[in-house]
Amino acid sequence: MANTEEHLFVVMGATGDLMQRKLLPALYNLAVRGTIKNRCITLGVARKADIDDNLFRELARKSLKNAGLTKNGKTTGNWCESCLHYQSIGGGSPEDYKNLALRIKALEKEHGLSGNRIFYLSMPPNAFPGTITNLGKAGLNKSAGWTRLVIEKPFGRDLESAKELNKLVHNYFDESQIYRIDHYLGKETVQNLLVFRFANAIFESLWNRDRVERIEITVAEDLGVEKRASYYEQAGAIRDMVQNHLTQLLTLIAMEPPVALEADPIRNEKIKVLRSIAPIEKNNIVFGQYTSGDINGRPVPGYKEEPGVSPQSVTETFVALKLQIDNWRWQGVPFFMRTAKRLPRRVTKIAVVFRRSPVCLFKHLNTCEVHSNILFITLQPDEGFDLSFDVKAPSESVKLNTHRLLYRYADDADQIPDAYETLLLDIMEGDQTLFVHADEVEASWRLYTPLFQKNIPVHPYPAGTWGPDVSDELLARYGRQWIKLS
Repeated sequence: MANTEEHLFVVMGATGDLMQRKLLPALYNLAVRGTIKNRCITLGVARKADIDDNLFRELARKSLKNAGLTKNGKTTGNWCESCLHYQSIGGGSPEDYKNLALRIKALEKEHGLSGNRIFYLSMPPNAFPGTITNLGKAGLNKSAGWTRLVIEKPFGRDLESAKELNKLVHNYFDESQIYRIDHYLGKETVQNLLVFRFANAIFESLWNRDRVERIEITVAEDLGVEKRASYYEQAGAIRDMVQNHLTQLLTLIAMEPPVALEADPIRNEKIKVLRSIAPIEKNNIVFGQYTSGDINGRPVPGYKEEPGVSPQSVTETFVALKLQIDNWRWQGVPFFMRTAKRLPRRVTKIAVVFRRSPVCLFKHLNTCEVHSNILFITLQPDEGFDLSFDVKAPSESVKLNTHRLLYRYADDADQIPDAYETLLLDIMEGDQTLFVHADEVEASWRLYTPLFQKNIPVHPYPAGTWGPDVSDELLARYGRQWIKLS
């Protein structure tokens, strides 16, 4: 059972998709499993004025049913009735926020809460500034207990906007109150990266330029833009995935051992990695955009054929790039990253490729092919680790076969906690380890913002393939090729 204090959990944008698909199921699971030690009362806030507590609870019950949480005779009614409330914010005027503050105080009195509050911004990024300002002006940035502000990605569109948003937030909230959430960091395997590296001396001793030949990070999605065209047309893959998700994975892979497994020391080491990355050259980045094709035997439209997408769009749905970390540990080791929509399947995997043996001892073999040992870290869909190695095939002649040592989280646990459950629990406990610091955000944008001025061509690739051919050429220039993902 977690060491959480009783609090009010306020969701700004509570009628949106994120609340219905992710936050409600996560809050429900934390409560009914007994993970939360003390009471968590949830107040949903949105513009809609035709919703009251009862209708909001009815909508919540439908969302929980859609999430499969009413199977096996389970009922969500008691939790919804006792924990969920709704407040309209109307047009978002100062008077509306005064009414919100009064409702919050009334609920705290009704439920005997001590004034601890979490404000979760579950809304489009363009609504962040106005909401943060209004919360601050209404005095909701502080209370009799603690107050925490949760901000979803993307945090800014470039370096300048990220700095402006940081400045605005810091006008009303201290950095210790701010939780910039990246749900990838809540995945069990991502968290276990730190344990895997720093608790197992056999791997940490190999984790450097002397033993590692390259590192590949792939985040592949088989889905298209779906119903997010209005957002995605303004974002693209760099803003949507690379600047946050992939870069956070990179920092955890490349960081030095922190002085303690606590938020500030870990964040400090991640920032050092970001500041050590060399500027990205234009010839080391590839943009692509999917055209019509087939996914699992099903025809799918191209990006420009998706509803809400301009027929002249040059938005990138595929990004591949090479990064170089100029520090003592990683000098000379290339980091290749790629992410895209409409690839053959959904998979997030990190491949740590170790250097081959320097001398071939099997000269009687026709090809003398000795494979690199590869450590695969799989984040989805089948979380776990596996290490490839060569062995002699069971025959009279010497023939090498590659096998793997496997570990899957599913073998140890009946159910792996959802990333949002993990992150919400950390917020409730006041643990910022898995959240992004202001300096991290700015250091990351400092790296990627120059790419928007480089006029990088966008190459077409058929849906259901692994991207444009030029992404293969990116690695071929360095005598390498993308590792096939099984």
